[in-house]
Amino acid sequence: MTQVLVDAQDLDSLQTRVLQVVEIIRPALQADGGDMYVNHVDALSGVVTITLTGACVGCPVSHMTLKDGIERTLVSRVDGVSKVVLAEKTDSVS
Repeated sequence: MTQVLVDAQDLDSLQTRVLQVVEIIRPALQADGGDMYVNHVDALSGVVTITLTGACVGCPVSHMTLKDGIERTLVSRVDGVSKVVLAEKTDSVS
């Protein structure tokens, strides 16, 4: 088994870039009464875990917002991001 080590600076850089792009996305969600926050950025897998809040909770098109809006934007603008997933209700912000 090969162990891949991620430098703390690389993680900070990826997380910083993710948070910068999230701030570009959030106004569109907020305009419709929703919002989002980042729970976790996994630098090894490139998976970003988020929580949708406000009007996004229970919205019938929230999956489309997640995949066609949030994920597409983060994957295209942040090298290293491969996927965006919703946090489980028991996940905490880290």
